Amino acid sequence: MQGIPWSTIALGSLLLISACLKGGQEVQSPQPEKSKPPVKMEQRGRILGIGGVFFKSANRDQMREWYSKHLGLADKGHGAMLPWREHDDPQKEHVTVWTVFSASSDYFPATQPFMVNYIVDDLDALLDRLKQEGVKIDAKRMDESYGRFAWIYDLDGNKIELWQPPSAKP
Repeated sequence: MQGIPWSTIALGSLLLISACLKGGQEVQSPQPEKSKPPVKMEQRGRILGIGGVFFKSANRDQMREWYSKHLGLADKGHGAMLPWREHDDPQKEHVTVWTVFSASSDYFPATQPFMVNYIVDDLDALLDRLKQEGVKIDAKRMDESYGRFAWIYDLDGNKIELWQPPSAKP
């Protein structure tokens, strides 16, 4: 990835954006499979946003420096904090944490190069629903001053972190 001029990246981004547009109108995405009804958004136990993106590198410090220098993601050891607000409730501010873990970290499986953390509004309600739906749920739980955590696995066995911040208590 090193050595790619920013002009090439910018041009690629513009081409991607233009590919999503057709005659000034958005191209409709294919409809999801109709095998199951969508999750009702008014129920508790839903995803509010991405709470974190974590990935591993054998050169963690150099990787942090590269992202800081070239993309402005300054991670001094606790992650780069990217604040955002809820669309439906702009008074609610959240943060997405971006960080690099060492390649030897066991915070997520060695076979998994990255993990996504999702912010949830009601961890217990979500875990109850996922259990009923047959989703594999890790028995481990973590309660910290900055929120509650649980982990689930997708169909490929990828570990997913669920985080209920203190501000999202039901």
